[in-house]
Amino acid sequence: MKKIILLFSIGFFVLSCKQSTEKEPAILEQQVEEPTKPEETEIWEPKPPTVSVDSETGIPSDAIILFDGSDFNEWISSKDSTEVQWILNEDKSMTVKNKAGDIQTKQNFGSVQLHLEWKSSEEVRADGQNRSNSGVFLQNRYEVQILDNNDNETYVNGQVGSIYKQSIPLVKASSKTGNWNTYDIIYHQPIFDKNGQIEQKATITVLHNGVLVQDNFTLEGTTEYIGWPKYNAHGEQPIKLQDHQDNSGVSYRNIWVRRL
Repeated sequence: MKKIILLFSIGFFVLSCKQSTEKEPAILEQQVEEPTKPEETEIWEPKPPTVSVDSETGIPSDAIILFDGSDFNEWISSKDSTEVQWILNEDKSMTVKNKAGDIQTKQNFGSVQLHLEWKSSEEVRADGQNRSNSGVFLQNRYEVQILDNNDNETYVNGQVGSIYKQSIPLVKASSKTGNWNTYDIIYHQPIFDKNGQIEQKATITVLHNGVLVQDNFTLEGTTEYIGWPKYNAHGEQPIKLQDHQDNSGVSYRNIWVRRL
């Protein structure tokens, strides 16, 4: 009996060694020799394109200017694709016209870098969600909230800088009521498979007045007022600005976008 056990042990040991030896080449193949010269880790191609930035406006040379204060040529009414009825101001800004409806870009976009500036009404007209409420929608369905939250509390997943009903901002970085704010948004669109199922969710980063308030947040779907987020397959879509229809008095200026 002892001999049988001994033979079995020896056989198992030999088999284990054989399996171990058979695996070694695969492990060795994965090993990369440490570089010994600096040029061995240098990459020269492909060269990134050169982008210049206007010293006065801060706009990159490859940006699409969506609004510079001169006209509404890049925008249409969301409800019926007619001309925009918002107010064009002498200071090269535009103001939401109450109950005129949302506006959206004529062009469709996917992943983008978006810059816009906005300000709330200097006059305090309401409280909660009705005080200078607007929003910027990526691909016509994912909203970054705009709101005057100065001395004005509301639910935090609907406050200024939030991804509406999905992500509370890291901090509140608002300017004084009636002063200009900036949003710089990096957005990566969702990817759907051939059957329309979500393959990769959208992500969004937001800087409010230069302060990080959304850090590569993964969107769970549409930003619904009522109901849960959901993904329905779609391609490139417009960028939309909201008329909350509460006499908000929100104004916008200096809107540009870069395709990513």
